[in-house]
Amino acid sequence: MSRTQRIGLSTSLPILWDESDDPRELLSSGAPRSWAGDALASQGEVLPLDSLADAQGRFPLPADALLVMAQPRALTPQENVALDGWVRAGGRLLLFVDPMLTQPSRYPLGDPRRPQDMAMLSPILAHWGLELRFDPSEKPGERMVPLGEGSLPVNLPGRFRLLGIYGDGTSDRGNGGMVGMPAASGKSGDGNGSCSLESAEILADCRIGRGRVLAVADAALFEEASGAADLPMRRKALAWLVSRLESGD
Repeated sequence: MSRTQRIGLSTSLPILWDESDDPRELLSSGAPRSWAGDALASQGEVLPLDSLADAQGRFPLPADALLVMAQPRALTPQENVALDGWVRAGGRLLLFVDPMLTQPSRYPLGDPRRPQDMAMLSPILAHWGLELRFDPSEKPGERMVPLGEGSLPVNLPGRFRLLGIYGDGTSDRGNGGMVGMPAASGKSGDGNGSCSLESAEILADCRIGRGRVLAVADAALFEEASGAADLPMRRKALAWLVSRLESGD
């Protein structure tokens, strides 16, 4: 993988900057960032994105860039349209959407600086043929699920479900006993991506037009490592997900 590729990053998580109440600390060249920020920087030039659409509705990245969205804030309708168009034109997206974020924060509930506690991307997921669900009987605690290479740490993960959208605009989605995430409305044109599910339905691999979306129904990967042996596992999992989008496998 080229170290000079551009990697757009849209996230509410403290990946590039640590949480701090002191603006001077955030602006300092020595301000700490997470292991994931360093890992992404080793893959290319990381470009933090505040918005996925400019005033004219244009997407801020070129078609050959990689976009990483890690527990992003809710998107505006304009951003949904811009993101969908960019992916369909050949864009590559690594998406982490967590229905029950377990990463601790120093900021209280309701503080706009706090990471997004629940993923709010149902409209664009449904448009690509996915529904994110959460089982409230899930037990808390980090555990591992297998990836193609290595393991992925998860904690209270969601699971994806493939949506079937019929010609009359109705959908086959039923909650199957899973609750917690609002289902987006099934309408004609939704579900027109080609997705497959892996890793106990926590990983979805979708071909959308000429582009590709690799979605993970959890964001525990980005939590800080608990020890010397934990950090290489997290780095390996993130690198594998990025390289899978690069290779096309």
